[in-house]
Amino acid sequence: MNLVHSPRGLGLRRTALAVALIAGIAGSATSFAQSNASGVIFGRAESGTIHLENTDTGLTRDIEVGADGRYRASSLPIGVYKVSLVRNGATVDSRSNVQVTVGQGADVSFAGASSAANAQNLEGVQVIGTALPSIDVSNVDSRTVLTSQQLQKLPIGQNVNAAALLAPGSVSADSRYGNAISLGGASAAENQYYVNGFPVTNPLTGLGFSSLPFDSIDQEQVFTGGYGAEYGRSTGGVVNIITKRGSNTWKGSVETQVVPRKLKASPRTIYYPNTGNFPNTDGRIYQYRNENKTSQVLYNASIGGPLIKDKLFIYAAGEYTRDEGQKGVNTVLARTQSNDTTKVTRWLGKIDWNITDSNILELTGAGDDNIIDSQIFGYSYVDGSRGRYIGSEHRKNTGTANSSPGGTMWVSKYTGYVTDDLTVSALYGKSKAPHLDVPLGNSGGICPNITDNRTFGTPRVSCAPVQGNLIVPGANDKTKALRFDVEYRLGAHDLRAGIDNQTLESFAGLQSQGGATWVYTDAPDDGIIPGYPDLVVPPGATEIAQRVIFSASGNTKVEQEAQFIEDHWQVSDRWLAYIGLRNEQFKNFNTDGDVYVKQRHQLAPRLGVTWDVYGDSTLKIYANAGRYHLAVPSNVAIRGAGPSRFERQWFYYTSVDPTTGAPSSPTAISGVSFANGANGSAPNPVTLVKKGLSAYYQDEFIVGFDRQLGTEWTVGAKATYRKLKSIIDDFCDARPFLNYAAAHNVELTNPAFTDYLSNGSPCLLFNPGSGGTFNVDTTGNGDIQQWKLSGADLGYPHLKRKYLAVSLYAEHQFADKLYGKVEYVWSKSYGNSEGLLLSDIGQQDPSVTQAWDFPELMNAASGYLPNDRRHTLKAYGYYQLTPEWLFGATFVAASGRPKNCLGQYPNDPYGYGAAFFYCNGEFVPRGTVGRLPWTYNLGLSAEYRPAFANHQLAFSADVLNVFNQQRTQNRIETATTASGSPLNTYGRTIAFSDPRYFRFAVKYDFSL
Repeated sequence: MNLVHSPRGLGLRRTALAVALIAGIAGSATSFAQSNASGVIFGRAESGTIHLENTDTGLTRDIEVGADGRYRASSLPIGVYKVSLVRNGATVDSRSNVQVTVGQGADVSFAGASSAANAQNLEGVQVIGTALPSIDVSNVDSRTVLTSQQLQKLPIGQNVNAAALLAPGSVSADSRYGNAISLGGASAAENQYYVNGFPVTNPLTGLGFSSLPFDSIDQEQVFTGGYGAEYGRSTGGVVNIITKRGSNTWKGSVETQVVPRKLKASPRTIYYPNTGNFPNTDGRIYQYRNENKTSQVLYNASIGGPLIKDKLFIYAAGEYTRDEGQKGVNTVLARTQSNDTTKVTRWLGKIDWNITDSNILELTGAGDDNIIDSQIFGYSYVDGSRGRYIGSEHRKNTGTANSSPGGTMWVSKYTGYVTDDLTVSALYGKSKAPHLDVPLGNSGGICPNITDNRTFGTPRVSCAPVQGNLIVPGANDKTKALRFDVEYRLGAHDLRAGIDNQTLESFAGLQSQGGATWVYTDAPDDGIIPGYPDLVVPPGATEIAQRVIFSASGNTKVEQEAQFIEDHWQVSDRWLAYIGLRNEQFKNFNTDGDVYVKQRHQLAPRLGVTWDVYGDSTLKIYANAGRYHLAVPSNVAIRGAGPSRFERQWFYYTSVDPTTGAPSSPTAISGVSFANGANGSAPNPVTLVKKGLSAYYQDEFIVGFDRQLGTEWTVGAKATYRKLKSIIDDFCDARPFLNYAAAHNVELTNPAFTDYLSNGSPCLLFNPGSGGTFNVDTTGNGDIQQWKLSGADLGYPHLKRKYLAVSLYAEHQFADKLYGKVEYVWSKSYGNSEGLLLSDIGQQDPSVTQAWDFPELMNAASGYLPNDRRHTLKAYGYYQLTPEWLFGATFVAASGRPKNCLGQYPNDPYGYGAAFFYCNGEFVPRGTVGRLPWTYNLGLSAEYRPAFANHQLAFSADVLNVFNQQRTQNRIETATTASGSPLNTYGRTIAFSDPRYFRFAVKYDFSL
C-alpha cells in the first residue's frame, strides 16, 4: 500500500502542472494549511509586522499583517516561539512560550495595541496553557497530538503504537499481526506511518513500521479521520512522528530502564477449552506459559546543540534494549522450550541548518535493527523438564507477516520562505531493510515441518528447531520517497499543491522448511476428503498424512504517484472552508518485471468546514467528507503474480521416522494437486487481473464540535461514518468461466479451468461484488479471449464494510499542576469484509485472502467484523504534586471482540475444509457467537526529581496492568477439521493481554 515514483520528465511536468493549478485556482480558493512535519502560527492584529522567533534555534520570520487584519506564518518547524507585534520599529505587544505543534495552527491575536506608546510585554503566556485558545479552528480533521513531555510522563509501553492506542478510534489488532493497531474500524494493514515526513510503513504488506529511539520523539500525531489531500494510501489512519532536534543550548540525557523478570506476573497458561466434545482433553494444558518471562534492560542517550549558534544544529540519540530469559515453552504439539536473547538497536541523527532565515535544510538518518537468537530444547509436559538440545535460530528484522521493517533510512528536506506569501518545500529519502531467518538443527537429518491434527495419540513432532515456512535468503525491502510542495497565500485563500511519489522494491518470499510440511490427520470414516475425488483410503487405515510443498519468492516493485491541491478558504471571520483534491496513480510489477496492475486518475476529493461560533476560538463546529485510496500491496506479486508452488498430495503409512517426524516409506493415495493453480510457474500477467480494475477506496463523513469551558477545560463530541466502497482481492473459482463457455459455445480446453479440482483454478484479482472483463487463456497456450462477466455471473455478494462511531471527550489543559483527558467511543464495525486482512484466521496475505476465493465462502459472512469494539473508554493524565514529585496514570477499558464459528460446509467445491461460517449443520453469521470479555488496563507511574540535583536527575517507577488482568484477546474460531469432525481446539485462546510488569528507570538530563 504505499508506493510511487514517476519518471523524471513526467514528475517535472506534473510539478509544473501543480504550480499552474495554483495560479489558475487563485480566484476561488487560504488560511491555515500545514504540512505533515511543521505547524502554523496565525492570528489578527490591527496593523504592523509580526516578528516570530524560535526561542530554541533563533530562527526568525517577519510577516506583514494584511489589509484584512490577518497574518499567517506557515511551514514553521515545531517548537516554542515568541511572537511580537512591531510598529515603527518598536514592539507594542508580545506573546511568549507559543507552542507550535505538528500539523496544527496556533492562534496568536493582538488587540488594543494601537501605538508604540502603549507597548507592553506579556511574557509567560502559553498557548498550551490557559491564556491563549486551546481549540484549533483552522483544521477540519480529527487528530490527537502527544508531545514528548506527555510521552515521558504517562505510564505506557515505550513504543509508537502504545502511544497511538490513546487516540480515539484506535484498538489493538489481532495478536498474530504483532503489536499492530486498527484505526477507525479498518484492518491493521491500512495505516500509514511517517518519521519527519518520510514513510516508514512496512512496504511489503502494510503491517508494522520502522521505529526509532522512543526518547527521540518530539511529537506523535495520530489522525483517525478527516485528514487533507496531502495524505493518501490509508483507509485506516495516519501516525506521524516528528523527532527532536538540536537547539542553541547543548543538552541531552542518559537513561537506564530495567524490567525485572522476578517482578513480572506469570503469563496465563493456555488450556484446551471445556467444550464437552472431548472428555479426554477438557482442561488439559495446551501451552504451559507460567515461566515464559524475560528480564529487560534498556539504555538510551541523546545529545543536541549548536555547531554554529542560530545556524547549524545537531541532534543524536541511541537506544539499546536487551531482553533475555525463558521466552517460550511451546505447545504440547511442538514440545519445545527456547531461551531467547533479543537485542534491539535504534539510533537517530539529525542536522538542521538555518542557511538563512528564509532557507532551512534538514538531514535525518535513522537505524532500527531487531536481532533474536534462540537456543531451542525439547520439553517434557510429563514432568515439566527441559530435554535435549534441538538447535538454534537466528533472526533479524522478522516478525509480523514474516517481514518486519527495520534497517536504515536517510531523509533530506528543504524549506524555503520565498516571500511572506510563498513557501516551497522538497523532501527526498530512501530506506533499506534486510530480513533474515536461519534455523540450525542439531540432528543432522532432513527436518520438515510437522503439523499433527489427529484427535488422539502421542503428538508427532519434527527435529526442526522451529516450525513454519522460512524467509528466503537475501530478503530485503527498499523504499524511495520524493515530495514537493508549494504553498501560496492569496487574500482569503491559502493554496497548497504538490507531488507525493514513492517507489517500493522488495525481494521477498517464503519456502517450506526441510523441503515439505507433513500434516497428520484422522482417516475419514467414509474414506472421502472433499476436493480429492481420487483419494482412496486403504481399509483399516486410521491415519493419513498430507505432504505440502510451498515456495513463493521473487523481486517485486510498486510505483505510486500522487498530485494534490488544496485550499483553506477563510470565507469570513468565523467560517473556514477546506477544499482539496488528490489524484493518485498505482503501478504494480510482477517478479518478471511486467506490469500487472496499472491504475490511473484515482481522484480523492476532500471537503471540510469549520465555524468559529463566537469568533474567539472557544466553540468550534466542524464537518468534513472525503475519499481515501489504497494501492495493491506489493506482496500480491509474490503470492499471486509470482511463480508460487503450493503442491499437495495424500499418503498412508505404517510407521514414522523417530528423528524427522515424517512418515517412513509413505504410499501415495492421491495424485498431486496444486492449490489455486500454484504449480511453480508465474501466471501470465495479462490474465491475472480484471481489466479496468478499480482502486481500493473508502468514503468518510465526520461532524463534531469542540467547546472551551473556562480557562482549563475543553469538551467535545464527533460522529464518524465510513463506508468501504471498493476493495481488491482474488477469486479462484473456475465455474463462472466454464458457464460462460457453455452459454456462448466457446471451446475452453485450458486444464486450469476444465480440471480445476486436480490442477487448482487460477486466482484472479478483481473487485469483490462486481463484474468485469477478463482476459482468458482458453487453451493454456496463450490463446487469449476477452470475456465479460457480470457480478451475477461471478455469484458474489456486494462488498460491505461500514464503520459508525460517536466519541465524547473532556480535556483539562495543564494548569494548577494537573493535566488529564478522558474519552469514550461507541463504535460499530460490520460487513462481509475486514478489508486487506482476514483476522478470523490470522491470514497475513493482504489483498489475496481466502475470503473471496469462491462464493460459498461468503455465505453468512456478513456481520460484526473482528475490529468491532463496541465500547472503549480511555483516560490518561499526570499531576505535578511538587517540583520533585510527579504522578501519572492511564486507563483503557474496551469491550471484547465478536466471536465466530467456522466449520466444514457440505457444499465445498474446492476442498477448503473448515473455512465457512457453518457449524452444527447450519450457517452461523459472522460475529454472532457472543463476544470475548471486556479488558481493563490501569497503568500508574511516579517520578522523583530531587532538588539537590537541580531536578535534572529523575528516579521513576511504572507499573503496567496494575490488577494483572489477563483476558483473551483472540481465539481459535475453527470448530471442525477439514472433513467435518469436531476440533478439540475450538475456542482455545491464542493470546491473552500482557501480564503486569514493573519498569524502573534512572535518567539524568543535562545542559552544557
